[in-house]
This record gives sequence, C-alpha cells and structure tokens, in this order.
Amino acid sequence: MLNSFFLSVLTFIPLLLQFLPAVRAANASEWRSRSIYQIIVDRYALPDGADPTACNTADQTWCGGTWNTISANLDYIQNAGFTAIWISPVSQNYQGERTPYGDPYHGYWIADASQLNEKFGTSDDLKALSDEIHSRGMYLMVDVVVNDVMALSTTPDYSTYLFKEEYIRLMLYRQSQYHPYCAIDWGNTTSEQTCWLGDSKVPLPDVKTEDPTVVSTYNKWIQQLVQEYDIDGLRIDGQHVDIEFWPGFCASAGVFCIGEVDDADASQAAPYQGKNSLDSILHYPMYNALTSAFTIPGPQNMSAVTDMINQSKALFSDPTVLGNFLENQDSMYNAMVFNFMSDGIPIVYYGQEQGFHGGSDPYNREPLWTSNYTKSTAYEMVTTLNQFRNFLVNTSDWATQQMEVLASTNGAIAINKANVLTVVTNVGSPPQNVSIPVYTKFDAAAILTEVLSCTQYSVGSEGAINVDYSKGGHPAIFVQQTALNGSGLCGNPGRAPPPQVGASTSGALPAANAGVARAMGMAAVTILLSGVLAFGF
Repeated sequence: MLNSFFLSVLTFIPLLLQFLPAVRAANASEWRSRSIYQIIVDRYALPDGADPTACNTADQTWCGGTWNTISANLDYIQNAGFTAIWISPVSQNYQGERTPYGDPYHGYWIADASQLNEKFGTSDDLKALSDEIHSRGMYLMVDVVVNDVMALSTTPDYSTYLFKEEYIRLMLYRQSQYHPYCAIDWGNTTSEQTCWLGDSKVPLPDVKTEDPTVVSTYNKWIQQLVQEYDIDGLRIDGQHVDIEFWPGFCASAGVFCIGEVDDADASQAAPYQGKNSLDSILHYPMYNALTSAFTIPGPQNMSAVTDMINQSKALFSDPTVLGNFLENQDSMYNAMVFNFMSDGIPIVYYGQEQGFHGGSDPYNREPLWTSNYTKSTAYEMVTTLNQFRNFLVNTSDWATQQMEVLASTNGAIAINKANVLTVVTNVGSPPQNVSIPVYTKFDAAAILTEVLSCTQYSVGSEGAINVDYSKGGHPAIFVQQTALNGSGLCGNPGRAPPPQVGASTSGALPAANAGVARAMGMAAVTILLSGVLAFGF
C-alpha cells in the first residue's frame, strides 16, 4: 500500500512541475559581476574551409557565421577574461527578395519571433552553444526584438508573421495586432512607441504590445525560449515599447533583462530601470558623456562625466548594473578603462579589442576573422582589465560599492570604488607638461601598484598621488600592493580568475599584463573616435 502511494506521488511530480514558475537563471545581482562580449553571429567566425576573404562588409549579405562557429571559437573570448556572451537575435528573419539595404544577416529583421533563424543553425546547434558557454562558467545573453517586424511596404501581408490581422466576421471589421503606419515624431513618447521604425524602403511594422493577445503570446514564447535554450539574460529594445509591457515579459522570462534606451538625458532614461520596468538599461547617458569627454578632436568636456556620475546616483535605482559600452568599435583606451572600473557591467562590442574602425551601418559589422584573432595591444588591455575586475568581484564587495569622484579637472577625472583608484584623461598626445594631484584615502607612505604598467608608487602626505602626463595621457589604476595578492597580476602569484584555455601558466608576469605595460608604461596615447590608437615614444 505504501509503495503504491509513493509510486503515485512520483507519477504526479512531473505534472506539478509544469505549473511551477520558471526558475530565475540569473538575476541582476549575479549579472553585476559579469563582463560581456557582444557578437553579431554572422560575423564572428567561419566554418572550417570557408574563404576568409570572401566577406565584403559593403555587400550587406551573409558571410557564414553560425551558432556552431561560435561554439568552436569560444577560447578567444574566454581567454580575454569575459564571463558572458551576448549574441544577436535567434528568431526567424525576413525571407524573400534582397532589400534596398541588403539581406537580414544581422538578425534584427524579425518575421516570426517564435521560430529559429535557420541561417544560423538548428535548435540542437543553439542548445549546444548554450551548453558550451555554460560549461566554461559563462553566461548567455540573447538579443530579442518584440517591438516590430520587417516589411517591404507599409501595407504588408501579415500572414507569414507571428501576429496576423484577423477578420472578425460578426463585427465585419479587421482586428490588427499592429499599429497603423505613421512616421515617428521624435521627442513624442507616444509616437515613438506606436509609430514605425525604418523608412519607406524597409519599414518595420510596429507590434501592438498593449494588446492582451500580443502580451500573452510574447510572455509564453519568451518563457519557452529561455527554458529550452537555458538563456541567462535578455537584451531588448526598451523605449519603443510601452513601459507597462516589460514587467510581465521579464517575469515570464525569469532572467535578467537589459534594455536599449537611446536617450542622452538620464531623467528620460532612468524610468526604464526599476521594478515597474526593466532590471537595467544600456547607459546611453554615460556613453554620451564619455564621447563628449574623450573624443579627440572634440569638446573634451570632462565635467560631463562628473555630472553624469552624480545624475546616475540620483536617478537610477541601481547604477551598478547599468550596461557600460562604447558604441560600435570606438576603441578609446581611457574611456574603456573607465567602463571597466566604474559602476556598471562592462560590454565590449566585437572588434573593439582589435581596433576596428567601425562607422555607420553596414561598416560597423565587419567580419572578425580578418583580424586573425590577434592578441593585439587592445586585446591584452581588455584581458588585464577583465582579469583584475574578475579578481575584485570574486574576492570582495567591489562590484556593489558605488564609485565616488575624488578629483576632476578639464583634463582628467579620478574615481574611487572600494579602495581602487582609477584616473582617466583626455590629454592624449603629444605629451603635456601637466600633472594632476589626487588626494586619496590611502595612508601616507603606502605602496600602491599601478595595475596596467605594474609600476609602484608611494603615497605622499594627505594621501596625495601625482599623476604625470609628461609622457602622454595614459589611464591608470591604483591599488595597494598587498591587495593584488592572489590576482595573478604584476608578478603576484595565486588564484587568478579562470586560467586561459591552452595558455602557459609559467612566468612571473602574465603575457597580457606585460603587453599592456609595454604599451602603456612609456607611451603617449592619442584617442580617436574611429577606434584607431596611435602611440608615440
């Protein structure tokens, strides 16, 4: 009798599990410790035997990257110290004649969100990629598009899309799950959320995300997608969808949601983070401040960064999980160091670590394999930044501590975050006969190590450090010498966060750190928005 009871219970358990809420795979606090490498699937890696010279970015067509080719080339990302990967959308895209803007190789021209994009592989391929990422202790973020679909006219046939116009026979009218066509009146929130993106050549019909059927369909779809492919986080277009849509969508997903809200005004962007919207957003207000501060030639307005730090603390519910990025491939050393060492989650767009020039669409989607995955100076710097940041988040509460500004001038800013001092500058080159005094919280005569060059400094009276730019405007990260024990940096032995795949562990100084020391220790750095870095000795 007892055995029969237990058998009945065991039989019933699977049925119960179907009705339990989704387990949250990774929340905001877990993503806070991560650094993200962003990939356009078609442009990351080629299958064996493919012609590496055949991809012309200007052609705006597929070049051959797939989920399988990412799986086979993850060492490059892991060896740079990244702990998460963000891939372009996995949903089915437009299938048809070539458009005036080429083919949907990028993955953002959605047709049926509930179906996979066969150009990039099968369901098993995507599962294998997810498994391989997780086997390395990394997280998987997937880009999703719910705001719109893609068409070639403003009166498309919706029969091939996930959402279709329905003819209500008894009422004798058509019920559409799309907003009627209208051009966006930028600056008008209602228009931005209900009118169509794109243009007259390739319009993007706007999905009616306030419609109950749309809401329930999307919520069911995203829950299934996350569970089937073991996804840890979602990147979504935030501002073109009514904000009330997001809490239910993200709750159904059960994972971290970061949205794109392309607004330089922090007061306009901040409402998209919080319990009534999204877990986080890409920090466009800070991106614009960094561009204003570090672009050469440009306004070099360093006070914009100081102001944005203060605004972020005041307006955002949690600045420590905002997404820090340099759009496209703007490989700016000082700004890059700021993004890794300030509040937030650092995000590197593929190619930035190779100094790709980027530019406007389609030239911001270059094939990565033309770099031969070289361990360039920029790659080595990113590796050192990741190694140091991973060490901090794994051994302290550094990630949860909010930064504070210790000093700011027209040419530099010094921030402190949990006793890690970072100084970044827009001085550039040629070298300038200036120095910036920074009064720190360190005791006089304390020995500090500058992490990028492995140079030691002695703290002066009142905790002062003089940062000298007579040899060029390089960034600097200072920490007490003893705090590097176990980091694997600057000759310190011990537990380095995860060792590079296939890399040698011999030698006192890791290769990436040594390379950065060579490049930064005596170099004058010119920082250009194009992503080109020039060094003068």
